[in-house]
Amino acid sequence: MTMTAERKAALMKDYATKPADTGSPEVQVALLTERINGLTDHFKSHKKDNHSRRGLLKMVALRRSLLDYLKSKDEGRYQALIKRLEIRR
Repeated sequence: MTMTAERKAALMKDYATKPADTGSPEVQVALLTERINGLTDHFKSHKKDNHSRRGLLKMVALRRSLLDYLKSKDEGRYQALIKRLEIRR
């Protein structure tokens, strides 16, 4: 359920737009997607964990707002990112 430091560093390196990039929308969305996927697997076996479900919904909303921002700034980067992360729209 938690992300290791090595996995986080690998995601940052893969989605970075420049060296040492940690704050671009692509990196933030990739990290959120990783956490969301981990929580989704968690809920398959813990159906009544409503406290974590609230956190999941907040992460999904944050990812949605970051994607909306990216779409308004650069449609091409947005399309490439959702295709690469396999996020459905």
